[in-house]
Amino acid sequence: MGEPVEYAVAAERFLSAVPLGEGSRRVYRIALTTWAWALADRTPPAGHDRRNAVPPVLPLGLLDGPAAADRLRAALDARTGAVGARTANRELSVLVGAVTWWRAQGWLRHDPTAGLRPRAAPRPGPGGARLEPDQVRAVLRLPADLREQAFWHLLYETGAPIERVLALDVDDLDLPGRRARVRGHPPLRWGDGSARLLPLLALGRVGGPLFATRRGRLSYRRAAELFGAATRPLDPDGRGWTLRQLSAAGRGERA
Repeated sequence: MGEPVEYAVAAERFLSAVPLGEGSRRVYRIALTTWAWALADRTPPAGHDRRNAVPPVLPLGLLDGPAAADRLRAALDARTGAVGARTANRELSVLVGAVTWWRAQGWLRHDPTAGLRPRAAPRPGPGGARLEPDQVRAVLRLPADLREQAFWHLLYETGAPIERVLALDVDDLDLPGRRARVRGHPPLRWGDGSARLLPLLALGRVGGPLFATRRGRLSYRRAAELFGAATRPLDPDGRGWTLRQLSAAGRGERA
């Protein structure tokens, strides 16, 4: 194969050459596509628009141009403001890896990422740093059983302690009022996602644990295992995220 002319083609060759699982390869592809918008001096689309947007067609040689480093620096600053330092730094790490590989192939002469440094991120609290908004959206779109979908939505939308959410019974729910009342606690209130899923989860049930297994109430340990396994493909580190990170993201939204 000859030297690729287009940035997107070079990105695909890099992704084919490095040993990545399918989930990580998808995350890398999204990051490299995001940088394409920056190189074209355009703001990457967000949310649902990002999923279906067609990235700009660029020559790979644009990265050898005199303006490349400044464009990438400005883009890194903008991404840090939009999605947080951790996500922006992960995207930077992907680009650095790709540029290093492209230079090894002789496709680039210069390294426009040489002067870029990861941005300072808040120190993580117990259980890891809270998830960024784009990470939460990815979690809540995961294909999962109704029980897990409802639990994750409720945990995020209430930002409540994990133990309290798992301790809910079906008859604690005020579904029309979108809240749960438990003696000795302030009511939990939730949003549209939980309002859509909880009636389905509680359908035909008059009591007992809201989040149940065949043996009884869903345990913290089992809920954490399921969440970690489901989010492993989304985590660039390949470890999976924690329920505390999801709950903390919900609290951060309301702060």
